[in-house]
Amino acid sequence: MPTLKQALLTAQQSLSGIAENPELEAAMLLCHLLDKPKSHLYAWPEAILSESQQQHYQQLIEQRQQGTPIAYILQQREFWSLSLRVTPDTLIPRAESELLVERALIHIEGCHNPIAADLGTGSGAIALALASERPDARVAATDLQQAALSIAQENARRLGLQNLLFHAGDWCAALPKGERFDLILSNPPYIETDDPHLTQGDLPYEPRSALVSGEDGLDDIRTIIEQAPARLKQNGWLILEHGYNQADAVRRLMQSAGMSGIRSHTDLAGQPRVTEGCCS
Repeated sequence: MPTLKQALLTAQQSLSGIAENPELEAAMLLCHLLDKPKSHLYAWPEAILSESQQQHYQQLIEQRQQGTPIAYILQQREFWSLSLRVTPDTLIPRAESELLVERALIHIEGCHNPIAADLGTGSGAIALALASERPDARVAATDLQQAALSIAQENARRLGLQNLLFHAGDWCAALPKGERFDLILSNPPYIETDDPHLTQGDLPYEPRSALVSGEDGLDDIRTIIEQAPARLKQNGWLILEHGYNQADAVRRLMQSAGMSGIRSHTDLAGQPRVTEGCCS
């Protein structure tokens, strides 16, 4: 049976050309198998894998070789320093979506006991990050898919966050009737129906309903912008993530909805990724 060091080297070779970082992914999968931190692999490189451990590790490597996203294999992804459970029922949280949280925190900085809503919460990443940073806030998290909403609720319980309420339904229609919010934010589907990227990387494995939104990718964004003003308090903010080439269109939609203070913000790659507008 191989040592940890030997198993890692073999796995790295198997993942070469498939994973962006074969060394990291090989280590992540082995840590998952052993239920040990990464430091364990380097502290005990000569430790021997049992036959059953070696077989299980090979199965994990084969799943990754077949294209299964590593987040779904591990059933875990970190977002805003929070460890979240993810499944094929949820979109995989991505670092660029942290910009939504950053902008939200800026807009409610001086607000006492703010009320916020995260539409299409998926794994709950955005709502949970906001709730963790502002324990005085009340955060409503919605999703049309009950399976995704259940994952978000599970993540909230595991993280011990109690200042959230979960609602099943479509965009603003899922929110409690008559309630208005200081902030509404969302990372909705925004990929065009025939976008070739849908066949690349992790996207073929993620729920299509969380990715695709009509011929121009803006169907759900239009709906949210139409609905949000009636659900925002005066001077409340709508903050939306969108595609790198959609900022101009989203700003025009917000202008048509009578919003003010409209601005787009770039992600770490320098791409316009989030646009916000105020309900004045």
